[in-house]
Amino acid sequence: MKLLKILVIDDEKLIRWSFEKHLNVKGYRVYLAETGEEGIELFEKYYPDIVFVDNRLPGIQGLEVITKIKSIDEDAIIVFMTAYGSIDTAVTAMKNGANEYINKPFSFDEVNLLIENIKNNININTEIKLLRRQQREKITFDNIIGESPVFKQIVQISKKIARSETTTILLLGESGTGKDLFARAIHNESSRKENPFVTINCSTFPDTLLESELFGHEKGAFTDAAKMKKGLFEIAEGGTVFLDEIGEINLATQVKLLSVLENRTIKRLGSTSEIPVDIRIIAATNKDLINSIEQKTFREDLYYRLKVFQIDIPPLREHKEDIPLLIDYFIELFNSQFNKKIKGVERNALELMSHYKWPGNIRELRNVMERAIILENNDKIRPDNLPCEINTALVTGQAPETGNPYQFDIPEEGISLETLEKQLILQALQKSEYNQTKASKMLGISRDALRYKKKKYGL
Repeated sequence: MKLLKILVIDDEKLIRWSFEKHLNVKGYRVYLAETGEEGIELFEKYYPDIVFVDNRLPGIQGLEVITKIKSIDEDAIIVFMTAYGSIDTAVTAMKNGANEYINKPFSFDEVNLLIENIKNNININTEIKLLRRQQREKITFDNIIGESPVFKQIVQISKKIARSETTTILLLGESGTGKDLFARAIHNESSRKENPFVTINCSTFPDTLLESELFGHEKGAFTDAAKMKKGLFEIAEGGTVFLDEIGEINLATQVKLLSVLENRTIKRLGSTSEIPVDIRIIAATNKDLINSIEQKTFREDLYYRLKVFQIDIPPLREHKEDIPLLIDYFIELFNSQFNKKIKGVERNALELMSHYKWPGNIRELRNVMERAIILENNDKIRPDNLPCEINTALVTGQAPETGNPYQFDIPEEGISLETLEKQLILQALQKSEYNQTKASKMLGISRDALRYKKKKYGL
């Protein structure tokens, strides 16, 4: 669990001592300040989760401290401490940005209850919001579909890694194989599951903006840095950061990431202070990192630091036995989403889908199923509702490398001549842009014969 950081700003030594004694027992990290100036300095250094501020302080007063802290971090959670009966002052404090107030003298039962309420109920805190969002989408390995031996083996290995204490994992696989699902499942089946899971696609951010997203920045660190911002490494404290497309980051950011992996500390942009972070990093890429190392675009030391545990997720063409299971899953999903009643896939359509190479992997299959279910008005998906590349794959795209463009690979379980004829006719029509004269010439048959076959196969 994340270690909660609490700052107490009070000029009374006994009050500070009492907070430290009672809150340390609760497992919180407590910072103490005697003056407002000292409190602001500690806030900028440690960025605590909750700040307790007394009203009467030497130097700048509590109300001004609240205003200054809020100018540093508008999401700061502040509890204002005031003498009993000073309701007007408490109201002013709330207007200045305090989230709660507590009257002196108070018991630490009241303080503990207040802290628990802040942790559980205040939605301003970024970490809590991220955690709640993640809890609504608990993807585990039970949600990852696959019964083929190769896929089951990968899932079993991933489960063991998830439950280990390792803090660095590298996921490799082609685009669309489900690396993001594996990352979420690893997090949700780990001891970190109650803490945030944050994800960033490294290829979607310019280099300088990516650093700011990951490490955060101080106010004034660059032209548009109007206020302090925590980075994803801080936000994910106690949880997991998923760095998708890790192969796209530049060499300068790679150096900083290597430092995080080795030292488990980060520095915000514009700061010299090191902040300790307790996170698991899961990196993923569809790139050949060994080739990137040879091309001098990826650091070799970072690669070996990332691959403490490497998981290679196979492309769909290497576990085609799972295609019928995935089809059934997507039918159920999209039936519910589009209020359809599709019961399955016609045998001919399943033959085509089972022998297509799926360069886009599971993501492509999902998109094909969504399209087919939207278009299909009957109770089963037909070849007509599959994209051209799947309909013609057995004739062209899946041919063995024999040099003969008219030869194709007959699957071991066989294929009906009717299915083959239908696909040839469909391909000719598509290539001729449905000009029947051209299509019939391609096929070496008369236009009348082509019309008959079109009607026969419902084309």
